Amino acid sequence: MKSHPNSKAHIALFVAQVISSISFIVGKILTASYLPPLALVLVRILVATPLFWITGFLFAKEKVDKKDLPKFLLLAVFGVAINQTLFIEGLSLTSPISAAIMMITTPILVLIISVLLIKERITVVKTVGIVLGFAGAAVLMLNSGMNASGRSDNPIGDLMIFINAAAWGTYLVMVKPMMKKYHTVTILKWIFTFGLILVFPIGFRDLTSVHWSSLGSTVWLYIAFMAVGTTFIAYILNVYALNSLSASVVSAYIYLQPLLTAAIAISTGHDSVNWMKVFAALLIFAGVYLASRNTKRKISVVE
Repeated sequence: MKSHPNSKAHIALFVAQVISSISFIVGKILTASYLPPLALVLVRILVATPLFWITGFLFAKEKVDKKDLPKFLLLAVFGVAINQTLFIEGLSLTSPISAAIMMITTPILVLIISVLLIKERITVVKTVGIVLGFAGAAVLMLNSGMNASGRSDNPIGDLMIFINAAAWGTYLVMVKPMMKKYHTVTILKWIFTFGLILVFPIGFRDLTSVHWSSLGSTVWLYIAFMAVGTTFIAYILNVYALNSLSASVVSAYIYLQPLLTAAIAISTGHDSVNWMKVFAALLIFAGVYLASRNTKRKISVVE
């Protein structure tokens, strides 16, 4: 039986979301017992940067205008340095499910940033969506505060994930004009290069504090998954899917992440869910739906 021409793209998207969902759990395991958060951040960037350069050499050979280098640096600040640092730091403090739920506020934050930076028009319906989304984020942080248990569930971690989502949203708005000029791999290899320069000084001490020789094979597999799978392969899968599917379809797949993360985390005993988390997720889902109505702008989110 002949498969639908877009079936491979949908499979690629689903696999990308599974990888991203697993990363919430694997990242939590690594930072809880084996690596300081900044060490994991630096490892991810150290591995992904040459991979993007190799990919660029093979598939996207193009020169960049020197006047655009400061723009790449600014993109690296929001898209790599702040984004990756606060994501891993926040994940080390909160639960995988809470982190996954908080990340879906990104489309709402993108809308707010678009209003501030490019004066995008905002409607009453979108305003209601923003309010609902923020209410969901507040409920989630309140739930974490009421059930805080050391490094497993902490409102400070939720706040870091929220700020990380804001930084990522800023990056998505700022990178849009650059994507009209350069191949996405070209953009990635430059922002990761600048990101490495920014993160290296703050992560080097934690990186050297790790007793690498004492890490078992399973831990190395987890590290490889975070560095190669989450940071490199998941993005490539999303780009592959964009060649066959609309950006709106690609962006819709991010809403699978909280569901997949919850299913994997609960089934493996790495997290639990309560009605407050469910209520917060529903508020955020409703907010994102209303904030995204009647707009041609659809954002594909990759962590």
